[in-house]
This record gives sequence, C-alpha cells and structure tokens, in this order.
Amino acid sequence: MTAQDRYLALSQERMVTVGGDSKSGSWHSLREIFRHRELLSLLVRRDLKSRYKDSVLGFVWTLVRPLTQLLIYAIVIGQVLGAARNIPDFAIYVFTGLTVYSLFSEIISGTTASIVGNSGLIKKIYLPREIFPLASVGSAIFNFLIQFVILLVATLVIGKPPLHAETWYLIPSVLLLLVFGTAFGLLLSAVNVYLRDVQYLVEVVLLLLLWASPIVYSWTMVRDALGHSLALDIYTDNPITLAVLGFQKAMWVGGQGVAEYPDLLLMRMGIAFAIGVVLLFVFQRVFSRLQGNFAQVV
Repeated sequence: MTAQDRYLALSQERMVTVGGDSKSGSWHSLREIFRHRELLSLLVRRDLKSRYKDSVLGFVWTLVRPLTQLLIYAIVIGQVLGAARNIPDFAIYVFTGLTVYSLFSEIISGTTASIVGNSGLIKKIYLPREIFPLASVGSAIFNFLIQFVILLVATLVIGKPPLHAETWYLIPSVLLLLVFGTAFGLLLSAVNVYLRDVQYLVEVVLLLLLWASPIVYSWTMVRDALGHSLALDIYTDNPITLAVLGFQKAMWVGGQGVAEYPDLLLMRMGIAFAIGVVLLFVFQRVFSRLQGNFAQVV
C-alpha cells in the first residue's frame, strides 16, 4: 500500500474521542466523578499533605490564622473598641463566625487556583476536570472540621456546650456554604485559566465579604443602622450572612434569649439553598463549556 492509499484510508476512519466519551451534561459529569472517586480521595489527601509537607507542626498551622484573627478581634475590637460589652461570650461569638466563614473562604480560594495548580496532570492524562476543584472542597471541609472541634472544645471549657433545640441549625448553615462555595468555585476555577487576575481579585473580594458578614459585630447593629429597608434585606439574604447567623444560632449559647435574628431565618436559608443548587447546575455547565481548552491554555 502506498503512502497515498494509507492517507486515504485514514481520512475515511471515524473520529473517536480519546480518554472519555462524547456525552455531555451534568448527570454524565457526576457519573464520571463517581467513577474516579478514589482518585478524588487521593487528590484531597495529596492537597492536605503537600500544604504542610516540610512543616514541624503540620496541621496545627490550620488553626494559626483563625486563632490569630480571634485574638486581634477579641482584644482590639472586643476590648479596646468595646464591642464585647454588647455581645456575651464575645470570643466564642467571633470564633463561631470565623469557623464557618473560613470554610467558604478556603473553598473559594482553593478551587479558584485548582485547575492552574494541577496543569501538569491536566496536560498529561484525561480526567474529569471537576475533580480538581472538588478536591479543594474536600480539603477545605477537613480543615473546617478541625476548627469546629476546637470551637466545640472552647464551648465545653466555658461551660456552655451547644446542647439545645436549635443546634441543628449548623447543618443547613454548612450545606448553604458548601453549595454556594462549590458553585462559584467551579466557575472561578474555569475563568481563572483564561484570566489569571481572577485569583487576585478573589482575595480582595473574600476580605470584603469577611467584613460584610456579622462576625465581629452583630446583625442587630446593621439592622439599627439600615432600618427595615431593602438594603437590610439584601445584606441579610446574602448566603454567607445567613450561614453565619445560622451557625451562631446553633453554637453561640451565650446569645440565647439575648441575640436577635432575622424573621423567617430558616425559610430564607431554604430559598438561598435552592438558588445555590440552580447556580451549581448552571456554573457546572459553564465549566464544561470552558474546559475543552484547559490543556492548551494552562
């Protein structure tokens, strides 16, 4: 067979996708992620180990940043500026908000850089690309659990463990941040491949969201400042604010009978969660559309 005959035969061959099939859709992506669940678990462990690879203290460093923030807020804002006078058990109040906010912050910052950070794997082998941001979500959950245990121990030390009828509020609070964090994490991780400034913009936005959440001040202070207005509703219905309020309602026992919360808090959280699920579906489809050129761009 001559070279011309071979080229002619090759031109008549049907194109076949290498590394996966040509199907698309969220359900197919979910099946692909499930098929690679062991690899996902491996990536989570790799992320946790590599973060503190040559560190003597290891995972203790997970607590350094929130504990440092706690000391600064408790001393400077709580004692010097006098915020602690209006908020019982101010240290627990602040650490409660920091714990749940850190979950969202770590998800967003980790997922945003996940595709670019794993460029070596993406260029070499086929994998469902969603695995990389999901691995960042997994490591953020692990770090959250460590901080949550410290928070729980702190409540036991002061003699006010969260053993009351509203403790279950921590479940919708965490789920709310998980769904919104994963949704925006998928979107930002894909956009960051094409526009690297996104990861730096995310750092600024996360800092703004920290101070835009009722962590070092109470929701009632915002209500008194804004009054019953549209601005208050926008502030309150922010999913981060709702999650922080729900977590405080669950873990901050010192606020029982003293703290005030928005009306219909659970219904607000339910509506926000439903919106988050829709965004998760939409942003996953955007991620799927953008992932085609990841290997070439990274």
